[in-house]
Amino acid sequence: MSNVHRIDTNLTTVDVGRPSSSAGEEWESFKILFHDFAALPSALGIYTRSPEFKCNGHQWSIAIYPGGRTEASAGNLSLYLGLCSGSGDAMATFELSVLDKFQRKKKFTMQFMDGSFVSDGGSGWGWDNFCYRSYILNQSNNILDDNGTFAVIASIKRDSAAPFVPSNPMSRMITGMFLDEETADICFEVSTEVDSDDGDEVAPLPVTFHAHSQILQGCAPILASLFLFGSDGEEIATASINDVKPAIFRHLLHYVYGGSVEEGELNAHAKDIINAADKYSIVNLKLKAETAYVNSTKITMDNAMDNLLYADARNCAFLKEAVIDFLTENSEEATEKISFSDVPGHVMKDLLVAVSRREKGKQKERNQDENNFTTMRVSELRIKLAEIGLDVDGSREAMIEALQWRRRRDAADDSL
Repeated sequence: MSNVHRIDTNLTTVDVGRPSSSAGEEWESFKILFHDFAALPSALGIYTRSPEFKCNGHQWSIAIYPGGRTEASAGNLSLYLGLCSGSGDAMATFELSVLDKFQRKKKFTMQFMDGSFVSDGGSGWGWDNFCYRSYILNQSNNILDDNGTFAVIASIKRDSAAPFVPSNPMSRMITGMFLDEETADICFEVSTEVDSDDGDEVAPLPVTFHAHSQILQGCAPILASLFLFGSDGEEIATASINDVKPAIFRHLLHYVYGGSVEEGELNAHAKDIINAADKYSIVNLKLKAETAYVNSTKITMDNAMDNLLYADARNCAFLKEAVIDFLTENSEEATEKISFSDVPGHVMKDLLVAVSRREKGKQKERNQDENNFTTMRVSELRIKLAEIGLDVDGSREAMIEALQWRRRRDAADDSL
């Protein structure tokens, strides 16, 4: 039985050179982080799969069996490399190792393995008895970092004969059309207020942003709807926006064209980006800015309530969860210093869920129910929604209801 779960992954290590065990050969290494390792399903035969990464023209992933494959000896963790995509079969020489909390590489098995992989969704190649799960969980061994993250290094020998196939250029071409006046057929005028020398506000100065109606209709329909179309098919070329700062709107539009927002800009203007992306339904950018805000903001007793109310108003479920986690972890101090009189009634259910989840997390061994949506974390709910093509934006309650609706529909279809 498989448990497919998208784990946050950091593919940061690229060793094109000579690892100590492979002098004269070129290898490419990928660091995969399995967060909250102790909470991963640990029943026999249950695996958690990493996102895909690319090497030698193929897509790969790592499957970890915390409780071992059915062929493993009792107590052992199994670790496998699998071929996810590509045409036909693939040969690979690879190594799987572990990075401890001090970034030291540890090997538990034979150094290398050669495998013939088939992209048919099979388990791939790896080790049934990679190491004991108890050894990883033992804090004195310093394998997990302070956040309980388990780091696996997958190193694959480069294949010099692997065919080079250029990536699809369409994304780059669309991004290159950003603010291209020659090909644009619509234009935004974004206003910004300025102060005169005597301190009085003067008429806003519009900043123009040229765009393409077809791109917006496909990628940002709410922005596209700001332009009217006459009966003869001709559109009004200009639309005014006066509720978003021009610099923030530029980030928004650039993202629609396939661009990205630098981390520093995300952290510095996270709330402005969340507000704009929420208003114009640029969902992925909203979630990205929300994550940046959570990662760059220290929740305290002084700002917890403001952040909770803001998260509830903007349907920022991840931020709301972070605040509620803080409140449950510091419940005694929170009840003394914070007034909950302004908290909406439906938020209390989220607080109760957080308390329940925290109590379960105290158990040494946790048998997760992958079908119990009500106790899942926000990221888990979003992952499940994304995997079945449903909207990942919205409150926790809305996400749970969408998943339960899909489950009921699937059950009805199976009964036919």
